Amino acid sequence: MAYKVGILGATGAVGQEIIRLLHEREFPIAELHLLASARSAGKTQSYGDKTWTIEEATPESFDGLDIAIFSAGGDQTLKFAEEAVKRGCIVVDNSSAFRQDPNVPLVIPEINPDAVDHHQGILANPNCSTAISLMGLYPLHKAFGLKSFIASTYQAVSGSGAGGLIELDQQARAWAKDEPLVKDVYPHQIAFNLLPHVDAFLEDGYTKEEMKMLNEGKKILGLDDLRVTCTCVRVPVFRAHSISISAEFEKPVSVEAAKAAIEAFEGSELVDNPANLEYPMPIDYSEVVPCGVGRIRKDNVFENGLALWVTGDQLWKGAALNAIQIAELLHTKGLLGTAK
Repeated sequence: MAYKVGILGATGAVGQEIIRLLHEREFPIAELHLLASARSAGKTQSYGDKTWTIEEATPESFDGLDIAIFSAGGDQTLKFAEEAVKRGCIVVDNSSAFRQDPNVPLVIPEINPDAVDHHQGILANPNCSTAISLMGLYPLHKAFGLKSFIASTYQAVSGSGAGGLIELDQQARAWAKDEPLVKDVYPHQIAFNLLPHVDAFLEDGYTKEEMKMLNEGKKILGLDDLRVTCTCVRVPVFRAHSISISAEFEKPVSVEAAKAAIEAFEGSELVDNPANLEYPMPIDYSEVVPCGVGRIRKDNVFENGLALWVTGDQLWKGAALNAIQIAELLHTKGLLGTAK
């Protein structure tokens, strides 16, 4: 069984990872169509010994496709998603356009796989920080019942796309040479600095990114009463996000039971040996499938609380990998198109 697959936003940072992971994970592809803007149309993209010509995305691009993974931003999703569905193509979308739509499943396959069963053509991928955080929190929720959490994120520059990577690299090189630092992607210097600002500010002082953690967490976990406070910080790290979390639970907690829950959960691995200075770090979780969870300890504020640290590749579990896992889940459940 193989499928006709499209990638919208194939030239972007996440699009590149989707192409790579589709092949590395041996997703059954009969045809692969790379879709992008008019200015990229006609260029070629290669992976391994295969080369594709990039096509300009139009509504007709989705004729005959079984599934398309979108990673071109919310505007492009709103322009093309429903057109694709009209043509019989299932859409897995990486943008925020449909995440809070009650008719669109918001899916992390290790957490809520049954959410895909009644999809209406569009399935949403969660925000990168939400996905990585929940890979640490969900097994603890199953063990103790999650009530609330406070999170501070440490988000790598690749979360801003290729431009973020280039800007950090160029600023670091300029700093070393005592040359002026050019700011384009970020409003302030990112090299050797921290920016407590990811996405646009809202009237209440939070950013859109910070509210995603609350709203998406509620939907994925099915916890309408979940309470979340989050501060999102951009850090001078190339790849992989980290999140510091203090969580409150319904039931009494223990560190030993928490570690056992993490170890038993598919998609995360326990790295928690402070005596040997072992804990998850971005440098160890770039281009790695599972998320790392460590620094688990009793929280000193919440009565039934735990503090923990989670690290994961936001281009993978926070975007490309999770989208492909959704496609794999649809395939496994027999919900994906007609075999070609």
